[in-house]
Amino acid sequence: MRCARDKTNPSKNPELQMQDAASPAPIQSTLLNEATGGTIRHGYFTRAGGVSEGIYRGLNVGLGSNDERGNVMENRRRVAAWFDLPLKRLATVHQVHSPDVVTIGADYDGARPDADAMVTAVPGIVLGVLAADCGPILFVDPENRVIGAAHAGWKGALTGVLENTIAAMEALGADRVSILACLGPSISQASYEVGPEFVDRFVAENPDYERFFKPSATPGRAMFDLPALTIDRLTRAGVQAESLGICTYPDNERFFSYRRTTHRNEPDYGRQISAISIRET
Repeated sequence: MRCARDKTNPSKNPELQMQDAASPAPIQSTLLNEATGGTIRHGYFTRAGGVSEGIYRGLNVGLGSNDERGNVMENRRRVAAWFDLPLKRLATVHQVHSPDVVTIGADYDGARPDADAMVTAVPGIVLGVLAADCGPILFVDPENRVIGAAHAGWKGALTGVLENTIAAMEALGADRVSILACLGPSISQASYEVGPEFVDRFVAENPDYERFFKPSATPGRAMFDLPALTIDRLTRAGVQAESLGICTYPDNERFFSYRRTTHRNEPDYGRQISAISIRET
């Protein structure tokens, strides 16, 4: 009789032990690295280095997914450990596609309020936002040592989560002209087809937003450039911004993608994390 494997404990599962040998290897922004000189650490994490299996294979950190909770917590612990910090210092929120931002203080207790961005000036706390096509944006004012992280899908970008994050950083002492922002892996225009009502919503907000759409090969539909909208709103808000230019949809090996999952009729999907932290001195 074969014993059942303990899928939540890597030490009791040979397959998880093999995965455990690989640590997370996030993508980084040259802009943010050069500006901070190592005093502030950041990473756009991929699926690499995690213990989840099946459709969640790799570093799934989504508490809202149906993945085994033990695997998700181990993956989140690995993210925190990459920053040389314990899991309890990894701050995330319950993302609801809102323009809302929360400030994380030294008394952070692990709560996950409904919001889509966080800011802090406290060293030793990791701000992490989850995504699976939406835009993860990391912010830093290296001069005043204030950081931020925002999750911006189309709704958050349109309703002001980026601008609100910048304003919340200013409330902690950041200077807008010193803030740098980088958009991580997200869905590109080539993979983001939308209907006419979607286009109408944006054009009603700002007629100039029509430039973020181009005709689709499907009659009556359009392709939406969420990364271009994101960078446009960041630069108009007065910060220096860049995009990594990486699309999540076609890259199944490195990234989870909500839209790809939908097109494949899969039952659920994982989430990757993008995170930033001020180093303790």
